[in-house]
Amino acid sequence: MFFVASKVFWLLAQPVSLALLFGLLGLLLMFTRWKWTSRLAVLLSIGVLVVSAFTTLGYVLVRPLESAFQRPATAPASVSGIIILGGGMDSEINEVRGGYEFNRSGDRFTEGLRLAELYPGARLIITGGIGDIDQAGEPEAVAAERFFLDFGIAKERLILESDSRNTEENAQLTKALVSPKPGETWLLVTSAFHMPRSIGVFRTAGFEVVPWPVDYRGAGNETFAFTLHQPAENVTVTTLAIREWVGLAAYYLTGKTDDWLPAAKR
Repeated sequence: MFFVASKVFWLLAQPVSLALLFGLLGLLLMFTRWKWTSRLAVLLSIGVLVVSAFTTLGYVLVRPLESAFQRPATAPASVSGIIILGGGMDSEINEVRGGYEFNRSGDRFTEGLRLAELYPGARLIITGGIGDIDQAGEPEAVAAERFFLDFGIAKERLILESDSRNTEENAQLTKALVSPKPGETWLLVTSAFHMPRSIGVFRTAGFEVVPWPVDYRGAGNETFAFTLHQPAENVTVTTLAIREWVGLAAYYLTGKTDDWLPAAKR
């Protein structure tokens, strides 16, 4: 129920959808006696588009997410396993064409490959099923297996988890698969903006992991300003940042994480 509700909510709440909904509402109200309300709806529609497409709002929102966790200052001497969260591949393309087509978060897999070569004794866990509500496409773990095998990683090192649909299920199903032991070191590789929510659910599941963030979307020094040269990218980052903040709030309110914004332990 949570999975479906979260997907439907975000379908309507993302900035482009909000702009469209406000615009349609304003258009409909123009033909009623609520003309002032229609003008307000149109202004809201334009405002959402302008702020999300022509300002640095997304980068300002993503900054605290990407700053919450850093890689260890000194790399661990030994690693028991490397956990790669899905979200870095285009499942629908891979289902039709085969191979392993990456999206913007493909750093999760390329960094995972680098770590697998750096720690040749570590197991490599790829956790990711199909996260879309229509369940279309190929589970990411399946395509990821092809990727790692093609780059020389031994099949016996790979552990595939292809049933999870969201971050909470990533943590729960991965823990059940690998049964981590006290004293073991497990690296968690995911996008920097996604690391707080990921660490939160792994902690709640009782699985202590070392954050290994990748796929940064901002430089980390952005302030709010108008920027006109990349509206499509601005909308993408704004949408991503708002989605992650909403996800953090939803996970906290439903007890999936113990902290609203999980932070590094001191």
